[in-house]
Amino acid sequence: MPLFNVYPLYNVTPVSAKGAYVYDENNTEYLDLYGGHAVISIGHAHPKYVEAITNQVSTLGFYSNAVQNPLQVALANKLETLSGCKDYELFLCNSGAEANENALKLASFQTDKSRVIAFKNGFHGRTSAAVAATDNKTIIAPINAQQKVTILDLNDLEAVKTELEKGDVCAVIVEFIQGVGGLDQATANFFEQVDLLCKENNTLFIADEVQSGYGRSGKFFAFQHYNVTPDIISIAKGMGNGFPIGGILIHPNIKAKYGMLGTTFGGNHLACAAGLAVLNVIEEEFLMDNVQVISEYFIKIAETIPQIKQIKGKGLMIGLEFDFEVSELRKKLIYDHHIFTGGASNKKVLRILPPLNINKGHINQFFEALVEALDS
Repeated sequence: MPLFNVYPLYNVTPVSAKGAYVYDENNTEYLDLYGGHAVISIGHAHPKYVEAITNQVSTLGFYSNAVQNPLQVALANKLETLSGCKDYELFLCNSGAEANENALKLASFQTDKSRVIAFKNGFHGRTSAAVAATDNKTIIAPINAQQKVTILDLNDLEAVKTELEKGDVCAVIVEFIQGVGGLDQATANFFEQVDLLCKENNTLFIADEVQSGYGRSGKFFAFQHYNVTPDIISIAKGMGNGFPIGGILIHPNIKAKYGMLGTTFGGNHLACAAGLAVLNVIEEEFLMDNVQVISEYFIKIAETIPQIKQIKGKGLMIGLEFDFEVSELRKKLIYDHHIFTGGASNKKVLRILPPLNINKGHINQFFEALVEALDS
């Protein structure tokens, strides 16, 4: 049976990985500066991570949410401590799309309204409401297009105000650093005023931290660079270091009811073990401090390369923008220099999303290769 052909594939077959490196079937070593879309947060095959999930799967890998699961409580408590999101409550699911789907559903329940405001070049997932809120018509099927979504320009505060005052908007959803869109950000004033406008208009403010969360921006969440209080925070990618897990953090003003949300696999024992291991490593190895140090080092070198026209993003969620499309550059980096990087819907942006424990030697390796690839 052939695979359903929806992915354009590089001719690379990884068979193992360790730290910041991936190895193919010929034992060729690749520096991983993309982490499978920012999923690899603490490095491939981190020993504490491997130990945690190995021990858990040998004991109890799964049971449903119909029974007590102390690992969920431990994960929620650890997440509260490290994130600083005091008094929020946690609902666990399996992916970023599911996290945003549940966030939007919860906003509609809470406000008894149905329209969503999202922003140009935003990406929130591929499920029903999440994909409708994504600014990419090629992935929105007619069944998704039934959703009531208004897409606005980032930084257009007057447009947001006008739409909210119509009284039918349940949620404003925004990435504080756009991922797939190309690492663009709004101004602090825009984010902070939108937060206030939401609160004035009985609309929930959803921070999509699926890619930018878990320390990647230099703070635990990217919204923490601003004076805002989201009603719901969606999380996923770096949360499990490769194990499928996602969730939403829910402000205590939103009250739970039995049956309101649900999932079969979300918050299972093995997923929680993976999630706890990630948080423990982030804390014990001071990875958010490392993000800030390495980000500064990366940007300092990037500023010396004349072909780079703009440096976008924060922390280790970085976009390098050129005056040409980067698809061929990415191919040179992977095939000639054995370095994984990412692209974006902005075809001129090279996306850098490495593990958070990357070091200066890895950065030097990248820039030496980048300069050589640009010169060639």
